[in-house]
Amino acid sequence: MNFRTPAVRLGLLPAGIAIALTPAFASAQDAAAGATTLDRLEVTGSRIRGANMETQQPILTLSRENLEKQGFTSVADVLQNMTSAGSPAISRSESLASGENVGGYYIDIRNLGANRTLVLMNGKRLGATSGGYQDLSQIPMSAIERIEVLKDGASAIYGSDAIAGVVNVITRKNFDGAEANVHIGQYGEGDGDLEQYSFTMGATGERGSLTLSAEYSKQDPVMAKDRWYSRDGSLGPNSTSADWSALTNKGSWLGPCGPGGADAWCTLNEGGNPNNVADYHPITQDEYTNANTEMSLQTGIERKSVYVNGTYDFTDNISFNADILYNERNTDQQIAGYPYQSASKAINTPMSADSVFNPIGEQIDFRRRLSEVPRTTDSQLKTLRFAPSVSGFFDFAGKSFDWNVGALFNRNESVKSNHGDMSLIAARQALGPSFIDANGVARCGTAAKPIDGCLAWNPLLPIGVAGPGSLADKDLQEFLFPTFTTTGVSKTTAFTADLAGSIMTLPAGDLGFAVGIEHREEDARYVPDAFMQSGQYTGLAQSTTNGKYDLDEVYLELNIPVLADMAFAKELTVNVAGRYSDYSNFGDTVNGKFGVTWRPLDELLVRGTYAEGFRAPSIDNMYGGVGASFERYTDPCSVGVAGSVAGNAACTAAGVAPDYVQLGQGYVPCTSWPCATPDQFISGSNPNLKPETSTSKTVGLVWSPRWVQGLDISLDWYNYQIKDMIISDSVNRILRDCYVLGNASRCDGIVRAADGHISDMFYGLANLGQMETEGYDLGVKYRLPELAIGQISLDWQTTYTAKYDEVGQNKDGDKIIIGNVGSPGIFRVRSNLGVNWEYGDFGVNYTARYFSGMKEGCITTDAGWCDLADRYANGEWEPLRTTGSNTFHDLQVSYKAPWNATVAIGANNLFNHRGALQYSAPNSAFAYYGGFDIGRFLYLKYTQKF
Repeated sequence: MNFRTPAVRLGLLPAGIAIALTPAFASAQDAAAGATTLDRLEVTGSRIRGANMETQQPILTLSRENLEKQGFTSVADVLQNMTSAGSPAISRSESLASGENVGGYYIDIRNLGANRTLVLMNGKRLGATSGGYQDLSQIPMSAIERIEVLKDGASAIYGSDAIAGVVNVITRKNFDGAEANVHIGQYGEGDGDLEQYSFTMGATGERGSLTLSAEYSKQDPVMAKDRWYSRDGSLGPNSTSADWSALTNKGSWLGPCGPGGADAWCTLNEGGNPNNVADYHPITQDEYTNANTEMSLQTGIERKSVYVNGTYDFTDNISFNADILYNERNTDQQIAGYPYQSASKAINTPMSADSVFNPIGEQIDFRRRLSEVPRTTDSQLKTLRFAPSVSGFFDFAGKSFDWNVGALFNRNESVKSNHGDMSLIAARQALGPSFIDANGVARCGTAAKPIDGCLAWNPLLPIGVAGPGSLADKDLQEFLFPTFTTTGVSKTTAFTADLAGSIMTLPAGDLGFAVGIEHREEDARYVPDAFMQSGQYTGLAQSTTNGKYDLDEVYLELNIPVLADMAFAKELTVNVAGRYSDYSNFGDTVNGKFGVTWRPLDELLVRGTYAEGFRAPSIDNMYGGVGASFERYTDPCSVGVAGSVAGNAACTAAGVAPDYVQLGQGYVPCTSWPCATPDQFISGSNPNLKPETSTSKTVGLVWSPRWVQGLDISLDWYNYQIKDMIISDSVNRILRDCYVLGNASRCDGIVRAADGHISDMFYGLANLGQMETEGYDLGVKYRLPELAIGQISLDWQTTYTAKYDEVGQNKDGDKIIIGNVGSPGIFRVRSNLGVNWEYGDFGVNYTARYFSGMKEGCITTDAGWCDLADRYANGEWEPLRTTGSNTFHDLQVSYKAPWNATVAIGANNLFNHRGALQYSAPNSAFAYYGGFDIGRFLYLKYTQKF
């Protein structure tokens, strides 16, 4: 293997890799005999060890020093600020999200989906939920040495899920001494308080080492009522009472209280008698409820973790290494009280004519937002991970070989506690016949035959008004609102064996190889509460996910030097890899990768890769049962919608009147589309799914001009194509196929009520998706010569997305390409500029994070904002509006104290920049992008080394 001097070799690296790996090289060389040396360096994206492997693929490295200069406290937050990161999957602002994955923190590269980015910890899989999501919050920041991000497909090297790229979190080992860290902070509004404490200690001897890191972190939630864009309603500051929920917490019933005794939704007059029909009036928009005042804007999180690494050298060339991680993560979220509709199909609990609270003595339907008991979810995850391995090296026939035999045992246990949804069993009793006992307590049944333990409920009593049956009564709340508990367990077990070395010496260098086998088992179970499974509660129905599969894999990688030390060919190397995977649930697959590295000059590197990839269906995809949700859709049988087919044969056959108008929430006729259904729709898994397949291509340049010492420039082009994507068969697609295209087989899962509205619908998963994305990554790093004013370094990273196309169908069923660059969360440009200045013991780190503008559909109140040509979306053409670009500024000032401590103060979003309102609420439950800062965050960090 040919080596240049370290200075020259490192000068040809992308600067981030060079800076990050230099300390690693030094520590390795200083370690005891038998430790990893420079020529056995293993980098993410290749199993072949060697110093020349570092630049063959686009890799971004974040060193521990990089992490310490930021004000973020979790791995996910750090990675989310990479320019190549996509929109946050299940962001902390998506308070309405539900299910097993909610509460975790994930990374999505290139907007290809978090379950298409493989996460490793020290080269081994992190462990995933039943849906294939890998929670980065379980890795303590204090245990991290560096993070390597491969921005290229790598299924040939690592197997399933590595379609978009690979994140490899490498932890600290061989640590000698002790270190304590304190990190506290809060938003400028005085909320979101953060506290994080960690302690790391270790000892290194002649033959081994032991490193322990413990961390505690907690951040309080932020409420929607405390931010400018969420406190007033779904349209932000432009909200009026007309935009609030008609399902008011004052309560209303359908009956004769309108002018002349006409039926209307009636609500109690202020100070009125709830039993006197004359004391009710038709509800007005001014009495609607702003549900946002009850919701959390950003979930709270609490983490406790312990990480241990141990190494022991049995001999000079055989070593043992083991990682043990235990982590507890709790997240809590709150959403508004349930919008109770007694007449909805899922609820169907009218007030009995014999209820003591019934004002007319006839069965009535009512509405009531249950604001007294907001819905809360506490998500707890416990992770136990054990990853032992034995590795070594040997010489044979004049060649060196590295080997490794390892195992992985990862177990995630989740418990979700939900409160605030009402038991329908209790509700039917509480709304049935009732009476007031001698103590003034409303009880179920009759005085002669009471129902033991049952309390009656008066949903017509407004919030804040006391009286029998008031929902403010704690005993009544305890009767109506049980705590629902959902449990889940996911287990990953893997056994691996790898061998790497050199087959022979060619004229241009050593022909390197790596070969290995892996056996892996995935087992997951997610069991919702019995109430949730039976549907006997006001929440969304869920069913059990339970399944497992195993696989056997073998891979081979070759690194072939073709030319070396020639004119215009200082290096020409070809890298080839292939992987065979045999799954127990769907069969086998073969994936390959081909790479070329050409160095025409010492200062210029040209690289390119072509990779095949795949993502196996997750356990949830195949064995997930069914779930329920409230969907937004456009009914083509409704008048008033674009492309309406109202009155055609298919709609008539379904019993839809020619003048039917689609009904939305509260069974109110829709005025804009897509419109939310008032009833739950059911979606489900599919045991016949096949793997997603992909191809990725990259071409890049790395230039380190010799006349500018310390300057490194890299430019990479990328292209990803994914086929057979597992997506949910959309409601709009099914309705179009059934009613517009006349495909009767697509009508089977659609159920309509007598009034024509769709009251029930089933749609499942299918391999129907297809997409392509393309763009460029530019990196410029410059470490200036040391000046009298100190050391200055610049880091500028930019990602330009040229294409993000999805394959769809128009209303006629024809294939169309939907361009999504600039759509919410898919930025044309993301760019980060970092400036670091060090002078003696003082340091200043500044970062500007730039996001280009986005575009979204217009809404009626902002009709004047429609400044773009229409686009095709949601089955129809819609007008668009644009939002401006956004730049957030971060600043940290640090001081290295004489007593071996470092003090740093900083601010993320220093100037309290506000992004534009976005009514499409991308990655958020509110009119704002869920990936933007929600205010100025101020923090203090203190590190003490011993």
